Amino acid sequence: MEINYENEKKQRRYDLAYLKMAVEWGKLSHCKRKQVGALIVKDSMIISDGYNGAPSGFDNCCEDENGKTLWYVLHAEANAIMKVAKSTNNSNGATLYITLSPCKECSKLVYQSGIKRVVYQKSYKDSEGLDFLRKAGVKLTQIEELN
Repeated sequence: MEINYENEKKQRRYDLAYLKMAVEWGKLSHCKRKQVGALIVKDSMIISDGYNGAPSGFDNCCEDENGKTLWYVLHAEANAIMKVAKSTNNSNGATLYITLSPCKECSKLVYQSGIKRVVYQKSYKDSEGLDFLRKAGVKLTQIEELN
């Protein structure tokens, strides 16, 4: 089987560009501890975006007085997936670009939504989400340096 290095280089360029956009999107979050951004891309089009934060209609505060994340704060990928669900698009075969790898709860949403590839910058505090996605056959790519 022949490897097409031109396609790999092109894919890497797009992965970097979308991941940089996810970083910028994460800056919209009102969370102090972590600002996470996500983009869902399908057929070379951004079909959804999201960042971590409180549900619509709630105060934009994400942490309690001790700096602990409030239980109802939505993760960036969950917001992006729910946005797709409200649209005429679907995420079957899409790629999720996210600044922090999915937790175990969000990894179930990622898989169930039909996303086939996840490109992430930093790893979440535990690897259970990534382990689940790997077991489910979702392709995982980590890109730490965005140069």
